[in-house]
Amino acid sequence: MHSEPQPSSAGAARTRTRPVLGRRGRVVRAVIAALALVAGWQMFTDGTHGSAPPQPAAVDGIQATGSPRAGASAAVAPGLPPSPPTRIVIPAIQVNAPIIAVGLDASSHLLPPPEDNRNLAGWYKNGPTPGSSGNAVIDGHVDTMQGPAVFWGLGALHKGNIVQVQRADRTTAVFTIDAIEVYSSSDFPSARVYGPTTRPELRLITCGGGYTKKTGYLGNVVVFAHLTGSLRPTS
Repeated sequence: MHSEPQPSSAGAARTRTRPVLGRRGRVVRAVIAALALVAGWQMFTDGTHGSAPPQPAAVDGIQATGSPRAGASAAVAPGLPPSPPTRIVIPAIQVNAPIIAVGLDASSHLLPPPEDNRNLAGWYKNGPTPGSSGNAVIDGHVDTMQGPAVFWGLGALHKGNIVQVQRADRTTAVFTIDAIEVYSSSDFPSARVYGPTTRPELRLITCGGGYTKKTGYLGNVVVFAHLTGSLRPTS
């Protein structure tokens, strides 16, 4: 899920981006096009697996509801204290994956999770923690050379689906999806996706928008969600 796919001769893309979210959810710099994420710069039609990942339905997009928030019928829950995420669960697409913290490399490119584990997501550690006030970002590969990966099914989600993020403090932040969009890397709305928010929100990002051997994936699938509840251990 990278913004400007530029596969190297070895087939692994490193896209150009800059820090997206500063600590406590403030924008440090504008993203060039999109967060340089992870997801599968590999070739989904080149012998790895034979079908493209699902893409969002127009009815679940922002344009259909007027804004990412307009489609949300669930009330906003109070923000949680900061605590790093440990696992993401998305029942509608059978995702249950550990989360690791990811940062930036020396060139200010966001580092993806290692691709040797297809069932792994990455949380941008210099931004808000999921459930706390602000806009938290979690990315994941759509595929690798071994096949579909953790966020392969992201485009099949719908407004109203639930995302659960387990945290180090043993609470689980529960988010309701407001919208799912697909954006081309040349027309990525950085402010809409990564801009600061006053309420606890979540962005899930992976590759999408078509694929070519020359450029890799042509864009990103983005899920917009907001905090609607939390679960706490009973003992």
